[in-house]
Amino acid sequence: MPGNNERKVYDMRAKSHESGENYLEAILVLTEEKGYCRSVDVAEYLDITKPSVSVAVSRMVKDGYLETDQNKFLHLTEKGRRIASQTYEKHTFFLKKLKEAGVAEEIADVEACAMEHGISYDSFLKVKKMFQ
Repeated sequence: MPGNNERKVYDMRAKSHESGENYLEAILVLTEEKGYCRSVDVAEYLDITKPSVSVAVSRMVKDGYLETDQNKFLHLTEKGRRIASQTYEKHTFFLKKLKEAGVAEEIADVEACAMEHGISYDSFLKVKKMFQ
């Protein structure tokens, strides 16, 4: 059983991973809706501060998930688009299934978000196949 310090490090990494997926998913959705995406759009969409988005964007550019252009528009790289698309696919699937089960939309959305981050894409595909 991991000690408290090991658990805290794991929790921080898990939260960081989840946060990164949320940013990428937001950028995907905003780009598809508006045709473009800026940091301010992400901040408004996720209801977080612009400085938080700025830090995350810098990290995701460095890690190869995003690119920015001279006008400060955000563009998903192939790597970023793959993760964003998988995250969005999981979210929409779980949201639909929860609503079909009678869960209220607001609750279903929050719980679908938790579920999308708590399951690998490979496991998700197996679960999804069960419903086909």
